[in-house]
Amino acid sequence: MTPVTVVVLAGGESRRFGSDKLAAPLAGTTVLDHLLASLPPEWEVIAVGEQRPTPRPLTWTREDPPGGGPLAGIAAGLALVTTDLTAVVAGDMPYAVSGLRQLADALAAAGPDTAAAVAVDDEGHANPLLAVYRTTAARDLVPEPAHGIPAKTLLALPHLEVRITGVTSRDVDTPEDLAALGGE
Repeated sequence: MTPVTVVVLAGGESRRFGSDKLAAPLAGTTVLDHLLASLPPEWEVIAVGEQRPTPRPLTWTREDPPGGGPLAGIAAGLALVTTDLTAVVAGDMPYAVSGLRQLADALAAAGPDTAAAVAVDDEGHANPLLAVYRTTAARDLVPEPAHGIPAKTLLALPHLEVRITGVTSRDVDTPEDLAALGGE
């Protein structure tokens, strides 16, 4: 199996949710901890956001300045990655791990000219925040600074699109989203 580092984006403001959605209760834990606990133990994890206690050992970092958006968070995480493949996932996607595994397998099997494997959700949208990238290609594409630049910029990389549907591709933006995923 090709080594993978996961960059978990955990620094959003949860405006639509109304409180810290990553700390919201889900299946006896929190949204973020549910995601972290389900990641393969051999995958290194780098979380981008304000440090908080987690049940899994990981490395914390922040984009500079904080609040720069998802691409700035990805850039901060990429700066610490030492593996050839980097999985990116939003911290509010508690059931994304099976999708990340599919994406990592697809990219590992692809030729070197393919720089990413990107999830396509139920509505047919490519999601750069549920994807696996060749680390060097992603680093080379992300502008300096990345503050305020859309994460969809990463879709300019030559990539495969992999259908990842159902709860695996869903995030928690509102209390209704959490309820639909079985949250409290």
